[in-house]
Amino acid sequence: MTHETLKVTWTDGLCRIALDRPDVGNAINTAMVEELGRVLARCEAEPGEGEKPISVVVIEGGAETFCAGGDFEAVAENGTAGDPGPLYDIWLKLAEGPFVSVCLVKGRVNAGGVGFVAACDIVIAEKTATFALSELLFGLFPACVLPFLIRRTGRQRAHYMTLMTRPVSAPDALASGLVDVIAENGEAALRQHLARLRHLQKPAIARYKTYMAGASGDPAKDRGRALAANREIFSDPKVLADIRRYVSDLTFPWED
Repeated sequence: MTHETLKVTWTDGLCRIALDRPDVGNAINTAMVEELGRVLARCEAEPGEGEKPISVVVIEGGAETFCAGGDFEAVAENGTAGDPGPLYDIWLKLAEGPFVSVCLVKGRVNAGGVGFVAACDIVIAEKTATFALSELLFGLFPACVLPFLIRRTGRQRAHYMTLMTRPVSAPDALASGLVDVIAENGEAALRQHLARLRHLQKPAIARYKTYMAGASGDPAKDRGRALAANREIFSDPKVLADIRRYVSDLTFPWED
């Protein structure tokens, strides 16, 4: 694949996607959304012969700006922001797709850029990163970002961030739950995470994320789904074979 707005690398079950519109702060436009859709579709698909399934997807931006949000120049020129559905579906894929999504943040994140962060399973931020929702300053509000942000931070923190419109520091984002890890060197922290995440098998990731997407957090309400999921897991021949192999040989599933 060739890309106009992204830099994409594929290595050993890992897909790294770098937003690549540096002249406009990696602002989101139609081409970027379309290209992201195609890349994530390939990540979801069954691998080709000799290829390893994609189990981890990393989203990253530039050193100074991760993503400045929507492309205001395009809105000013066209008189419309276009259909928000495809971008929302990108974030939904990051949140619920059959891979672990990791967001690596360096520098500034604004508006729609926060949607990428909030949608990912794991967020690693360097200490200089900042996060802001500036929409209300322009008479807008982050309608599509908020469902993902509320899931991560809770309703009141998302509400406060939206109303204040000012940048939130990386430590404050960590305290709110928007960020999982703060690091001096984001690349080094990413490597540490990948060393563990690459042991996970794609079918297990898919099954787990599907379950989590429907979990309410209420033990009474979730009882039926929890029991059904547990029974399904322990009736999977591959799972049982891996357990038996570990018991007999002390060999983990990823070991030859």
